[in-house]
Formats: sequence, structure tokens, C-alpha cells
Amino acid sequence: MKRLSLALAGCLMVLAGAAAAQRTDITIGMQLEPPNLDPTAGAAAAIDEVVYANVFEGLTRFGPDGAVLPALAESWEIAPDGLSWVFNLREGVSFHDGLPFTAEDVVFSFDRAMAEDSTNAQKQLFDGINEVTAIDDTTVEIGLDAPKGSLLFNLAWGDAVIVSPASAETNKSNPVGTGPFRFSNWVQGDRIELVRNEDYWGAKPALEKVTFKFISDPTAAFAAMMAGDLDAFPNYPAPENLAQFEADPRFSVIVGSTEGETILAMNNARPPFDDIRVRRAIAHAIDRQAIIDGAMFGYGTPIGSHFAPHSPAYEDLTAESAYDPELAKALLAEAGYPDGFSTTLTLPPPSYARRGGEIVASQLRAVGIEAEIVNVEWAQWLEQVFTNKDFGLTIVSHTEPMDIGIYARKDYYFGSDDPVMRALMLGLDATADEAERSEILRAAQERVADRQVNAFLFQFAKVGVADARLEGLWENSPTQANDMTGVHWKE
Repeated sequence: MKRLSLALAGCLMVLAGAAAAQRTDITIGMQLEPPNLDPTAGAAAAIDEVVYANVFEGLTRFGPDGAVLPALAESWEIAPDGLSWVFNLREGVSFHDGLPFTAEDVVFSFDRAMAEDSTNAQKQLFDGINEVTAIDDTTVEIGLDAPKGSLLFNLAWGDAVIVSPASAETNKSNPVGTGPFRFSNWVQGDRIELVRNEDYWGAKPALEKVTFKFISDPTAAFAAMMAGDLDAFPNYPAPENLAQFEADPRFSVIVGSTEGETILAMNNARPPFDDIRVRRAIAHAIDRQAIIDGAMFGYGTPIGSHFAPHSPAYEDLTAESAYDPELAKALLAEAGYPDGFSTTLTLPPPSYARRGGEIVASQLRAVGIEAEIVNVEWAQWLEQVFTNKDFGLTIVSHTEPMDIGIYARKDYYFGSDDPVMRALMLGLDATADEAERSEILRAAQERVADRQVNAFLFQFAKVGVADARLEGLWENSPTQANDMTGVHWKE
């Protein structure tokens, strides 16, 4: 009997140990599959959602609160005239293929991003850099044409991560970075798998394996969460289900803010949208709150310019384009369209665009504008709208941080050519003084709203659903990322 009791006690101890063992894997739901995995060669937010801070790192990075933190650069010094920055790099860092990280990799990455044939979607981040020099293996100097107060912020973007010359050409399908996770597998149309980098230079993450699973259909996303096939869906696509999750103790609902300005973009380079009266008419035809309530189930904040309401420099300009269908009709008549006109409304897959597009089309119809809805897949939207500029209207959420500078770009997809915005952005770059920067940012918001380049709908809310036992997921989205470095299961 004594032997039996000892054996039973031993079994109970084994079972207790197994029960207490902490999980080290996670499956994350995403609505969109990235077109490739190189953040320096693609505009899709889904790329960064997989690889930012996980696989690739830059000299600096964004923290969960939006603060700019050291990453591959542990410190830096600025010359008194502001025309030179010296970055001190971390020692003992290796790429996932075992090659050492040095200052020459920084030079290569920035030269590649700035090259004439660069495919970097945010090439303007490097504007004003005239030379990048490796002083030694752990020191790099960036020379500037003029002081650039936004340099550390710009270098924290996913588009500015450091890549190796040995793997740069194959990063789209086999990404090799310096981050805490290594790329393991990509089953096209289904999932991407990462595994912990055991040779990581910094603190190792608790998770040993991360799987990103792609589920585009909101109904399927709900079913997968309820069945336990997913552990979290950080950007949950069906807000109508949130009440059910909130009532279920197995789940936690995480509501935060994003950098996602959701806009009804207009092709300013194509008639009739080259007429400011038409653009203003469209803006006044839109009932933002109806879109937020109907497409987002109340989640979202109305905006009147391309700027996030949580920013200290935010200015509420929604009154400049208040819902006024009668004014919209009068502006159309003044512009020579008393009976309205027909156009296309190209919609990518996310539910905010598809659901919001139906409401927008109805609101435009009420003032005489017939917007034919054209649903496209994400890759097609990137090619047709973003690259080839073949569209009339489209709905998209711009998730890049502090990206009002896109309105200073001549070649950007919505076709706004504004020398005043270019001057404002040059002034912003030239100062690091926060008061001066805020004043310039408010002037930029007013300029964009006054020209009504696009119709501004709402700031996208970050609404996520997760297993209640998970900790460390980002509440807010200061950049488009599913940073897994601090995620762990409760003990």
C-alpha cells in the first residue's frame, strides 16, 4: 500500500508539472496575407504586421506607446550644426544566417533604399541624407543636407530596417534579419511560421513559435476564435461579434488606437476630382458617423484631415467638411455637374472598406454621384490603385505613423501636387523643437483640409480579441506591427 501511495504521489507530481508548464507557442489571426516579407520593398501593412520587431530591426524602433527607442543602435550623437548624426551600434549582433551585423550593413541598407531604382515604398524617409559612412564596424555616420528633426522617427519605420547584402534579394520569400524570431515556413494562402532566434543579441522572447494564420472572411474569423484554432486576432475584422467575446470569460477584448487614417481617396489628377469644388462636394456628402456606426459598429473617431486624434499636435477640423448634402449639391452644380456624374469606387478586401463602401456609395448617390463599386483583392489594389493610379475613388486606411508628409509627394497615388505642403514638410524636417514641430503639423493639417485632397472618414480603432490567458499584446498600434517580443502565457 505504501509503494502504491508513493507511485500515486509521483504521478500526481508529474501531472501537476505538466499542467503548470507554460505554453510557448501562439497562433495569431490576420485578415490579409502579405504579398511578400521584405518591409523595404512593399507598401502593404501586412508585411510589417508579420516581420516588424520580430524578424527585422532598424537602428531605432517604435515601442508600444509610440516612443522611439534604441534598437540596433544603442546610442547616438548629433553634431552642433545638426548636419551629422553618429550612431553607435550594438556589438555581437548576427543575422539569422550567422553573418555578423556591422556598420557596412547599415550603409548598404540605406544606399539601397535611396537608390534611383529603389522599390522602397517610403523612399521619402531618406530625403536629405547625402551620405552614410561606416567609421568602423560599430559606428556609422549619417550626413544631412539640412538638420532633420524627424530622423530618429523616420529610422524607426519598417521601411528603414537593416538588411544584409547576402540575403537582401531573397528577403521577399525568405526574410533574414537580426530580430528575436527567425522565419521558418510560409504556406501560401494559409500561414507563416516564425521560431525563436536562440542567438538573439537581446532578451529572448518567451514564445518559441509564432504562427500567423490568414483568415479574410469575418465569419470564419469568429468561428476560428470560438473553436480555439486562434489564440488572438489583434486586428479583429468583425466588430459586431465583440459583445459575444466580452461576455465570454475565455476571451479578452482589447480596444486601443491606431495610426490608421481611413479615407475616401480621390484621384486628384483625373477629372472631375481635379476640381476642388467637386472634392468639397464629396466631403460634404459624407456622413462620417453613419459610416462608423454602420461599418465599424461604433468603433472609430471622426477626422477632418490626415492626422491621428491621439497626437498632441492634432487639430479637430471635422467642421470644415461637415455632413451637408444640400451644400454638396450646390457645389456640384457650381462645378458644372448639376446632375452629378458617374465614377468608380474601388474597394480592397478589409471589412471597413467593403462595408464602408456600400454606405459611401449610398450617400454619394443621394447627391447625384453614381459610384460603381469595384471589389478587388489586396494585391490588385496595390497594383491598380497605389502603383498605376487607375481609379476614381477608393477607401483605404493609411496605417503608417505620422504620415501627413505623403501630401507633399508629387507622385503619390491620389495625385496631389502642392508646393506649400512640400515647404511645410521641409520646415518640419529642419527643426527638432517640439513646439515648432506642432505648429507646422497643425498648419499642414489645415492645408490638407482646406484643399480637401481626400474625404477624411475616421481614425481606425484597434480592436483585438485574445485568449484571456495571454499577456503582452499591444493595446495600441503606433505602427503596423504584431510585436511578439513581450507576449507570453500567464503562469
